[in-house]
Amino acid sequence: MTIAPTPHVYLTRALTDDAIAAARALGYPVLVGDAAAPPRERLLRDAAGAVAVVCTATERVDAEFLDAAGPALRVVATTAAGDGHIDVSAAAERGVRVTNTAGGLTEATADLTMALILATARLLRDDDRLLRGAAAREWGPRTPVGPDVAPGSTLGIVGYGRIGRAVARRAAGHGMTVIATPTGSPPTGEDPGAVAFVELPELLERADVVTLHCPSTPATRHLVDAAALRRMKRTAVLVSTAGGPVVDQAALAAALRDGEIAAAGLDAPEEAPEIHPGLLDAANAVLAAHLGRPATAVRERRCALAVAGAAAVLVGGDAGIRVN
Repeated sequence: MTIAPTPHVYLTRALTDDAIAAARALGYPVLVGDAAAPPRERLLRDAAGAVAVVCTATERVDAEFLDAAGPALRVVATTAAGDGHIDVSAAAERGVRVTNTAGGLTEATADLTMALILATARLLRDDDRLLRGAAAREWGPRTPVGPDVAPGSTLGIVGYGRIGRAVARRAAGHGMTVIATPTGSPPTGEDPGAVAFVELPELLERADVVTLHCPSTPATRHLVDAAALRRMKRTAVLVSTAGGPVVDQAALAAALRDGEIAAAGLDAPEEAPEIHPGLLDAANAVLAAHLGRPATAVRERRCALAVAGAAAVLVGGDAGIRVN
């Protein structure tokens, strides 16, 4: 006789102490994974019989995972702001709800975006490298300098949702003109005001700085490809804090090498940590790996929101986050 697994809440990774305590308060046994990402075999084994799974972006939740969990599973709650690692359609077919932490990273990601814009435009990486090699640049009329982000330059925001609006507020403080694609959440009282909405081709052609804040989905895969890069000004800067393959790394490496655009700043490139070698070699590229996420307060909030998403399905209530 086969004994059914005990219903439990499965945390695929060790979350913060407060989040683990909140999970234990849901009234089910809690199985907590290690700090490191679990091997696939263990992931499938430990999911069996779970009523709720709280995962991170490193775990692939697909049809195989959902079938391994079994019919008791009611909710998959991810600590990620998106759900690209989850087969939401497969979950819906099985009656499993999906929640994420959209909104939990807004201010931290907007801060990182502005940091990348300034660091990239002002050639900080190149100067840092030269100084560490005791070969500081001597300024002259023909010394390479970065594009200007002073008042009068145009920032193009692709994906005018929570993060896009937060970046627009910061850009307004720098006196930048802001244009955006008409995608994302509806405008709110937090909008900085004078934002003109244009379609993507026009935005690419007009912007001095293009920053990407659209979700990573099959529809946005390689949204910025070779053709899109050719539309941009040769003096333009591309910045992306959008996770996943929104930017075609190979095309971007070629564009930077050939001078089709001036510079780029990327957080969480497509294959991180296996970044395209052309980007690693590019002096006009600034790279980060999810740098907008590690702040202590942000991590605490993301873990808390993920558990709240599971609680919203298991015991009711409004987690204030997106549910499929």
